Amino acid sequence: MESRGSSSTVSSPAPALHLSVNQALDFLQSDDPNFRIRAAQEIRRLTKTSQRCRRQLAPAVPQLVSMLRVDSLASAESALLALLNLAVKDEKNKISIVAAGALEPIIRFLQSENSNLQEHATASLLTLSATASNKPTITASGAIPLLVDTLENGSPQAKADAVMALYNLSTHSNTITVILEADPVPPLVDLLKMCKKSSKTAEKCTALLESLVRFQKGRTTLVSEEGGVLAVVEVLESGSLQGREHALGALLTMCEVDRCKYRDPILREGVIPGLLELTVQGTPKSQAKAQILLRLLRESPYPRSELEPDTLENIVCNIISQMHGDDHSGKAKKMLAEMVQVSMEQSLRHLQQRALVCNGSDSSVSSCASQVSSK
Repeated sequence: MESRGSSSTVSSPAPALHLSVNQALDFLQSDDPNFRIRAAQEIRRLTKTSQRCRRQLAPAVPQLVSMLRVDSLASAESALLALLNLAVKDEKNKISIVAAGALEPIIRFLQSENSNLQEHATASLLTLSATASNKPTITASGAIPLLVDTLENGSPQAKADAVMALYNLSTHSNTITVILEADPVPPLVDLLKMCKKSSKTAEKCTALLESLVRFQKGRTTLVSEEGGVLAVVEVLESGSLQGREHALGALLTMCEVDRCKYRDPILREGVIPGLLELTVQGTPKSQAKAQILLRLLRESPYPRSELEPDTLENIVCNIISQMHGDDHSGKAKKMLAEMVQVSMEQSLRHLQQRALVCNGSDSSVSSCASQVSSK
């Protein structure tokens, strides 16, 4: 992956000639700032797609980091883009960039009024935060509140990169509480409303929300945000495979923590059709979680009598019976009928396959036929 803002170029009086790896390293040591800028541009070019060049140019990291501190937009932007390409798919470079002190100027660039510089800084934090050993250092640097601010006020690309960086950081122990303190739910919901529900951005938004709703503040804020629960339900219906699992996990967590409080807000957003689809077409994990959530969403989460088996059909019928006048009632009933039809077809295919297996052995035909007829 090349750095963000690849269309941005930094002017330099040096001629547009390509340098070798050794020449780029030599230019980087020059006293002439124009030569250093030219070297950074060449390092960016050389490391765009070459892992070998990233290794060969690793010694350039300290000098490039020092260029970030120069009071020159051209110097800072050239060096930041070069460092970004050096870090891509190279764990050692990611670690050495942070160790060389790059976080302090990168954090400063996050607050820049220059949108390009802010985008490059956000992309850099996204890349650097992918390495486990960098996560606590980035968290301690104060980057999280600024990433949440970028999530709210940044450009579309910066917002997408900010949510990815926050997700990377959230996987480190106790970091999720630091993220929660920065009040990320409102901008997460806004971003989730705007982005395509099957996108990687939506997937990471719902993954973060799944972690945040484990805390009361996260749950309360999500429900109080207009369209917050609906945005999660929409990912459950039409998100990526991972996005749907995260959305389901978030809603299930809320109901498991306080079913009475969150059952109605979830039901109001028409979650039933998406849940029914997951019980039939989801992964085994999603199927199990969807059935648990359906049980929690019914009027009573437990069977009311031995005469009313706690089957999925009865659970859903119980829920639908409470949805008279709701726009989603007809859709849910249709989905239930389709679910039963799919279940019957799957059972029929299973019986046919067993019959074919049995017919392959004359000695067991009569035995298998009796088994099939007894189903």
